[in-house]
Amino acid sequence: MCRAAGSVTVIGLGPMGRAMVATLRASGAVVTVWNRSPEKAHAMREFGAARADTVAEALDAGEVILVSLTDYAAMYDVLEPAVDHLPGKTIVNLSSDSPEETRAAARWVRARGGRFLAGGVMADGAGVGGADSFIFYSGEREVFDACTEALRPLGRPEYLGVDVGLAQLYYQAVLTIFLSGLLAFEQALAMIERSGEPIERFLPYAQRSMGDMTELYAAVAAMAADTGGWRDIGHLRMMAAGAGHVVETAAAVGVGTGLARAVQDHWLHALSESERADEPVSTFQLLRGGTA
Repeated sequence: MCRAAGSVTVIGLGPMGRAMVATLRASGAVVTVWNRSPEKAHAMREFGAARADTVAEALDAGEVILVSLTDYAAMYDVLEPAVDHLPGKTIVNLSSDSPEETRAAARWVRARGGRFLAGGVMADGAGVGGADSFIFYSGEREVFDACTEALRPLGRPEYLGVDVGLAQLYYQAVLTIFLSGLLAFEQALAMIERSGEPIERFLPYAQRSMGDMTELYAAVAAMAADTGGWRDIGHLRMMAAGAGHVVETAAAVGVGTGLARAVQDHWLHALSESERADEPVSTFQLLRGGTA
């Protein structure tokens, strides 16, 4: 199926796809590329990649086919005209989508004679192949094992299991933390800036306050697994009050409060549910759906 430094095709040349091409070429792999916009594919000659004129040529050229598109729907649009070239090929879809869409895509590829792995890339374009980069993979174990060395230059492979939806489940879960945290940080910067304080002065305090979150994540995860979250009425009241103060501070300087109010609503909901149940109900219990 696949082998280290073998022939790889990359379909989709956005920032992530281009980074993959550069990294694979640096590892010694023979790389063929295809993109809807031919000029992007032509630009990959800088790294020594060959350009396929059609998707069929791209599929024929590679032992493993890396797909890096906007979503899984784009995969069907691209591959449908060349389905006769799918038998025997290993499609490794590194696009972002939901676990259910991933499972449907795997069925589609397998029904047409191909093999399928799903991946979630835990790095931005600049970090692909770096020391800290890793990629979640899921799908048939024998397919993953056969392709591991060919994929390794892109980042440390982390195999999650035969359920092909697992890679996207884990990827989207991590993305949940990142996207929410990024918006929260931007809200903090907006509050500082609109209050007339320099962002540069605030930054080191923000960095210091976050620090290494490893122990906090471990503690929260342990409570979620063991007791259903932080089930302490005093904690809930303190967090609800703090969230309210964030809303007030942001509103007072004219900063949007949508995100802050959404956070506050979760704590207030936990308090109201605790009163109704006559026992503490954690925000984790509410987020997972239900209070049991």
